[in-house]
Amino acid sequence: MSTLNEKVEASAFEEVNQRVRVAADVLGISSEIVSAIVPCEREVVVSLPLRRDDGSIDVLTGYRIQHSSARGPRKGGIRFHEHVNLDEVRALASLMTWKTALLDVPFGGAKGGVTVDPRTLSVREHEELIRRWTRTIVHVLGPHRDIPAPDMGTTAQTMAWLMDEYHRLEGFQPACVTGKPVALFGAPGREEATGRGVIGVAVAALERRKQSVKGVNVVIQGFGNVGRFAALAAIEAGMKVIAISDITGAIHQQRGIDFSDIADKFTVASLRSKNEIDPASILSLEADVLIPAALGGVVTDEIAAKVNAPLLIEAANQPVTAGGDAILRARGIEVVPDILANAGGVLGSYFEWTQNIQEFRWPISRFRDELDARMAGAFKTVADTASEHDCSLRDAAFVVAVGRVVESFLLRGQVV
Repeated sequence: MSTLNEKVEASAFEEVNQRVRVAADVLGISSEIVSAIVPCEREVVVSLPLRRDDGSIDVLTGYRIQHSSARGPRKGGIRFHEHVNLDEVRALASLMTWKTALLDVPFGGAKGGVTVDPRTLSVREHEELIRRWTRTIVHVLGPHRDIPAPDMGTTAQTMAWLMDEYHRLEGFQPACVTGKPVALFGAPGREEATGRGVIGVAVAALERRKQSVKGVNVVIQGFGNVGRFAALAAIEAGMKVIAISDITGAIHQQRGIDFSDIADKFTVASLRSKNEIDPASILSLEADVLIPAALGGVVTDEIAAKVNAPLLIEAANQPVTAGGDAILRARGIEVVPDILANAGGVLGSYFEWTQNIQEFRWPISRFRDELDARMAGAFKTVADTASEHDCSLRDAAFVVAVGRVVESFLLRGQVV
């Protein structure tokens, strides 16, 4: 069987496509079919003039990449970040295709973004930017075409503005976007879904390794939405979070960090701990579980050689490079891949989208129960596939996802 055990220098999009080719090889899918499912169906790149509060005008670049609609309307977040570029958005759109297929929800993949540092935006500028982005590409959006959601640099408030702009142009359709505030057709449980799902698969992975979950030491790199809710869910499961980091710094407390008032603390610095460490060292701390929950590409070859945890859960998108992944595997470190580990977000979005269409709201207990059960089921499917084909969890996740997308693609008769 083909694997990716050698160091590969490639773009983010090509790294994803290499995984698809490996999975296709395992499944005996022809190269012709692979060449049909790998490219993005539509790529929209737009110019977004933004008048700043000081009167100056910035001309920003926005993106919406739609990778696949073989299994349903495209689904994916929109991020505001200074390093957003076409290759990154293509890769993330592709990952959404495989992620939604892996979770067996009726979506395809998409991703959006604007190349801007969100920290430089005032509230008014942020609102105007998402409204202009929406107005400019409204023709390719919609609850049965392409449904955005929050991502890095955007929030539930951003999605509320997006929904309002869409309603002005197309009429009332709350299912046009997910990740909205609960008070504005959002779903209780959606905000925590990605972080909760990360810990759900971590628990499943530990149990499969016949390791007790209680008292397990966890290190989390990144303390945004995903990292914070992962920390809360980890403690709820009986784990001990011993280190966290974000852009403001890092702390390490071997006895476990107190998150009793985490809801009001949005940065590591705000915890005012005396146990500060170098943020660069957090990925090499000794722990039972390591969770990169910040940017992609942080676990490079060099960092992979220093990782000191037997289990790594990819809460961020593509946090481990191809070369780093090969090193981790050679060292016997198990990696739960991003298309499985952080799929709780899209699963939560599916629940919200479904409720919006039905115009019926679930209690949060049902949301959590559905999320936990489906994440555990997805992990079991991937782990069983890995055992069947004697491959990594990452390769197995793509085998499951690619198989489902190709089946839908062929049944729809999309080859003309």
